[in-house]
Amino acid sequence: MRERELLLLGILMAHSQHGYQINEFIEMNLSRVTDMKKSTAYATLDRLAVQGLVEVHSEQAGNRPVRKVYSITAQGMQYFRNLLKDNLMSGDKMQFTGDIGLMFIDHLSKEDAVHFLEERRESLSREIARHEQAPPHGFGLGVDLAMDHHLAHLKLDHEWLTQVINDLRYNSPDDAASAVPNHDLTSKGVSH
Repeated sequence: MRERELLLLGILMAHSQHGYQINEFIEMNLSRVTDMKKSTAYATLDRLAVQGLVEVHSEQAGNRPVRKVYSITAQGMQYFRNLLKDNLMSGDKMQFTGDIGLMFIDHLSKEDAVHFLEERRESLSREIARHEQAPPHGFGLGVDLAMDHHLAHLKLDHEWLTQVINDLRYNSPDDAASAVPNHDLTSKGVSH
């Protein structure tokens, strides 16, 4: 919730915008770091307005429909700075939905496990290529830092997945836990 508020207030720090502009900016520029839906953005903006952190007024240009224009208030700017400070000082919560499947990989044959993980790795490869082809944002350092951080995680996940696939391929079929990779992740600073 607080990350959504931070995102929307941060966008409004640049200038007032109508909801369509905000959602278009998120979809075009930030879809790799957030999956916020339009309805969620509008509901969050309306809640921020009720709290006095955002002002809303209506505007109409020509024959276009009336649009709500959102502006950050002085109170909203202070709240944004507090959210920003808290966000930068805290670590990311690392939860990956794909880990649920990994917990039950023992129920697959080694061949199936390798095949499915190779498909996952191929998908990761495409995602990495998309990130690498994206041009720099060009408006300050922040958006590019966020994109670089996301890309670094994707590459590390790809590297880890390659290691898992190789371990699965070369485990002995007689091994009772043949579908469970034998990793020494603690030596890389990673624990279970």
